[in-house]
Amino acid sequence: MDEKRDSCECNVIHEDIVNKVKKNMPKEEHLYDLAELFKVFGDTTRIKILYALFASEMCVCDIAALINMTQSAVSHQLRVLKQARLVKYRKEGKVVYYSLDDDHIKQIFDQGYMHITENESGKQV
Repeated sequence: MDEKRDSCECNVIHEDIVNKVKKNMPKEEHLYDLAELFKVFGDTTRIKILYALFASEMCVCDIAALINMTQSAVSHQLRVLKQARLVKYRKEGKVVYYSLDDDHIKQIFDQGYMHITENESGKQV
């Protein structure tokens, strides 16, 4: 691929466009937080856990059995998800049940999944 085709060949800065976009850019700390959120989604184990929790509230033992991991490993990943406010928990006796923190998590997941399963014509695979 020709590198010149990928870059702008003009020397004029389109000040009106730059100012318009700059005015609407989110705060730097919000962009940082968004990047951190997407990092949490960047782990297959955490994605499996979230997917399981879309279907049902579950305890650590059940999640561990489902994804064939140790309870310790699952607990570690649940802590990461909890810190990112993606899951919440409730206790019932000695059992701790995990569920999604809110509906936004499934929407984020669904949008990402739709994106990766699109074929070139833009239709779902």
